[in-house]
Amino acid sequence: MIRFSGLTKRYGPLTAVRDLTLSVGEGEVYALLGPNGAGKTTALRCLATLLAPSSGSASVDGIDVREDPVAVRRRLAFLAASMGLYERLSARELIAYFGRLHGIPEAVLGPRVEEMIELFGIGGFADRMCSRLSTGQRQRVSLARALVHDPPALILDEPTLGLDMLSGQTIYDFIATERERGKAILFSTHQMYEVDLLATRVGVLRGGSLVEEGSPADLVARTGEVNLARAFYHLITEPQEVAR
Repeated sequence: MIRFSGLTKRYGPLTAVRDLTLSVGEGEVYALLGPNGAGKTTALRCLATLLAPSSGSASVDGIDVREDPVAVRRRLAFLAASMGLYERLSARELIAYFGRLHGIPEAVLGPRVEEMIELFGIGGFADRMCSRLSTGQRQRVSLARALVHDPPALILDEPTLGLDMLSGQTIYDFIATERERGKAILFSTHQMYEVDLLATRVGVLRGGSLVEEGSPADLVARTGEVNLARAFYHLITEPQEVAR
């Protein structure tokens, strides 16, 4: 469903992502890990058609991001850590607006918006302007507007950044449900407990390159560490020539 094939992204002399190859299948939750500056957000933005790869390719549902970016966007939801919302729209208006952008017919749109409001617990502030929402409320609305068209692939860049426990649990429950529905989910995070809780597979980026991949248990076993957090630290600090 989601595939990177030798994807490289350069900014002048800087190579942010180098020869990245990985795939995420239906019903799979893949956690992309790495220290700040490792290339996680750049890779996700290439997949979301916000950046053009310098070489290699990325695709969603067999559609290349450079050949048909509009079709790719129809098949994915992209949640960015920045949570950009239109401040002068209410939460309800914003979700409906993005539903129209995705071509949802008006007869279907109203019930779908209400479904998203209920799903993410937005009802108590659905008619409040986005400018007046808290960080957790904004993140819930951002999720709802990204997912209103019910795409088969989800890209979540640090989806719980800055959230309290209640808001974070709402997102964990949603990811688990979408996995059961067969969605392909690719997310980045710095929280190892989220990886243990949600991920079926993990990829570790360092310096723009994928240095290890496998289940959380695989990474712990291969590094000989006691837990995933220690395994991650091991992989991002060991000498480059030792890393895969």
